Amino acid sequence: MTERLTCDERFIALAKELNFDIYGENSSGGNYAPLIRHHDELYISGLVPRTHGQIQYPGRVGLELTLKDAQAAASISAMRALALIVDAVGSLDKVKALLRVTVYVKSTADFVDLSEVANGASDVFSHVFGDVGRHTRTTVGVYQLPKNAAIEVDMIAALHPSA
Repeated sequence: MTERLTCDERFIALAKELNFDIYGENSSGGNYAPLIRHHDELYISGLVPRTHGQIQYPGRVGLELTLKDAQAAASISAMRALALIVDAVGSLDKVKALLRVTVYVKSTADFVDLSEVANGASDVFSHVFGDVGRHTRTTVGVYQLPKNAAIEVDMIAALHPSA
């Protein structure tokens, strides 16, 4: 019989699979908060795919980067967001719902697979949270992002009232 894994256990397993350091740096790069809790909601600032102090997958999707590269970058940003939630409230199992996810994609003018790029983040949320990970989402193609990042992800999550 297969035992049911918690969100935290699925997150840790996925982090190992992706070679993602969940305890790595997740600080802000300026005078703002990476996460703010307001009552039972968490507002998570835009996160670029940075690990070990370096932007992963820098460049423009459709020029220097492929769709697969961009999806991998989006998954890193999503993992960083989940790590911030763990830091803030102690457990991903305290999340009641993902309310909103926005994925910004630095792409060429003729790159049209923006939603497919965002699936890199959405797939992480679905894997870790199951049905709780279903969310509204907007994907926007942009000219530039901080530090030449190809992707930036922000989100809003709701917590269980007792969290």
